[in-house]
Amino acid sequence: MNAPLIDPFARAINYLRLSVTDRCDFRCVYCMSETMTFLPKKDLLTLEELDRMCSTFIGMGVKKLRITGGEPLVRRDILKFFKGMTRHLDSGDLEELTLTTNGSQLEKHAADLYAAGVRRINVSLDTLDEDKFAKITRWGRLPQVLRGIDAAQAVGLKVKINAVALKGFNEDELFTMAAWCAARDVDLTFIEVMPMGDLGNEDRIGQFWSLKDLRKTLENQFTLTDLPDRTGGPARYVRIEETGQRIGFITPLSHNFCESCNRVRITCTGEIYTCLGQEGHADLRGPLRSSESNSPLEEAIRAAISNKPKGHDFDYSRQKVDGQVNRHMSHTGG
Repeated sequence: MNAPLIDPFARAINYLRLSVTDRCDFRCVYCMSETMTFLPKKDLLTLEELDRMCSTFIGMGVKKLRITGGEPLVRRDILKFFKGMTRHLDSGDLEELTLTTNGSQLEKHAADLYAAGVRRINVSLDTLDEDKFAKITRWGRLPQVLRGIDAAQAVGLKVKINAVALKGFNEDELFTMAAWCAARDVDLTFIEVMPMGDLGNEDRIGQFWSLKDLRKTLENQFTLTDLPDRTGGPARYVRIEETGQRIGFITPLSHNFCESCNRVRITCTGEIYTCLGQEGHADLRGPLRSSESNSPLEEAIRAAISNKPKGHDFDYSRQKVDGQVNRHMSHTGG
């Protein structure tokens, strides 16, 4: 079972994104509905099961582990899990332990995350306008997030800001956010809005701001140089020569990045999704709980990887939403 995880398209799978909860203290409009019904806590993998799941993947060649949610830091005692993963960093079997967070709990947990071996985090932040922030997150408060970012940087965590590009919402903040990140020595990555979840009152086509257009707007003011940098994910990076800062672009629609996909996602209930933009998934919780041996789990993981699709079908090009998946982003873990 020591053979590397290779999918049907010869892509090595060495990056696991694990959701530890579907709950969140925000209700971002592109991620979940305002009146979410969350899973009963008994349906979630225990902290011990999360550890065993991740340890099995690490034993099968996963080198990067990103913890997601919902908001991962709202899960009770989640720092115990992070501390447990430290042993894999110490052994060298795991190269990076990181997380994506809304920043609301960073002020409280930044020092403990650093002590557990986390060195780099992504913070989701779509606007620096306090009123707009409250509107898009529904429940969030910007000053709390900014204090969390301050706390993270103070303990030595490298912060990257993830901003969903939303037409008519944060277009006017493009240069403001770039300047703010440059002043803080923070990387900034823009993400195209994806057709996930019940669209309800949200007009995905109306929200869609192609990062091709965003980049052209940046080039009106700055000189951009493409970089070969890769951080294990789908972002492509440029350097703004005038400031030296790095800007990333995650473009699932305007420039499909599936050809280099090296990751899978596990939900907090133990489902494996081998593609964010497809509905296909498999159960790993059953095999995990069926035996004290890891063999059934390893076999289920390999079976899932053998069915990994070539890519997603997201498409807005015909002015209608194609390739939509019905689950919310928070269900899969971003």
